[in-house]
Amino acid sequence: MFGNYLIGLREGLEASLVVCILIAYLVKTERREALPPVWTGIGVAVGLSMAFGALLTYGSSQLTFQAQEALGGSLSIIAVGLVTWMVFWMRRTARHLKAELHGRLDAAVATGTLALVLTAFLAVGREGLETALFIWAAVQATSDGIRPLVGAGLGLLTAVVLGWLFYRGALKINLAKFFTWTGAMLVVVAAGVLAYGVHDLQEAAILPGINAKRAFDISSTIPQDSWYGTLLKGVFNFQPDPTKLQVWVWALYLVPTLYLFLRQQKTPPRPAPVPAA
Repeated sequence: MFGNYLIGLREGLEASLVVCILIAYLVKTERREALPPVWTGIGVAVGLSMAFGALLTYGSSQLTFQAQEALGGSLSIIAVGLVTWMVFWMRRTARHLKAELHGRLDAAVATGTLALVLTAFLAVGREGLETALFIWAAVQATSDGIRPLVGAGLGLLTAVVLGWLFYRGALKINLAKFFTWTGAMLVVVAAGVLAYGVHDLQEAAILPGINAKRAFDISSTIPQDSWYGTLLKGVFNFQPDPTKLQVWVWALYLVPTLYLFLRQQKTPPRPAPVPAA
């Protein structure tokens, strides 16, 4: 549940910050007449994201078992790819996001109402679709009933509250550090989703190794129905008896991705001052 809460919080907060930047800029520049089109674009983006999540949930339930496993595994891998790109992109562009959105909004205001709707829709819609896909993949991986959805919903609700507090100026945190550490934790969650996606593709007979000897089996030590087994499953998508391919994929994704993400960006040394003549 905590892993899904983290997904909802991290992804939802990005969308909330985008909304705050758009709204605050229009209010500050006294262009309140542009607010209704912006809210319309935001509403359409949220509605589309919810519809996409519902389509994934109810559409996949009509498929055969093998088709469900193939779809679940494929979408899990796509979701991990999108989230990995997102956490790196946010860390690189977070400092310039405000200026970039302001520039887009200025151009949209000059163009007209439809451009405002489209700008808000694209700014929030990308985050929303990524969030819906990754939450769906994470929920599929945990196979823990309604609790993962509750966790993700609480995370999104927390993100909305934090976004409102940011907008009101009541809350100030170091967003660079926040996105760095939540991004690192999200990479760990994504590694578990990726391993589970590989397992789905093995179940669908697309990848080999489902019937081979397991990499290890500690089911007797960490039962999946125990409280600590449930906790490890909910946070890290831990599986006590993974296949060898799952373990290799998990390690080959997690270690280099986490290293590259946490590696300190080296700033080039400043040139020595030239002495005055």
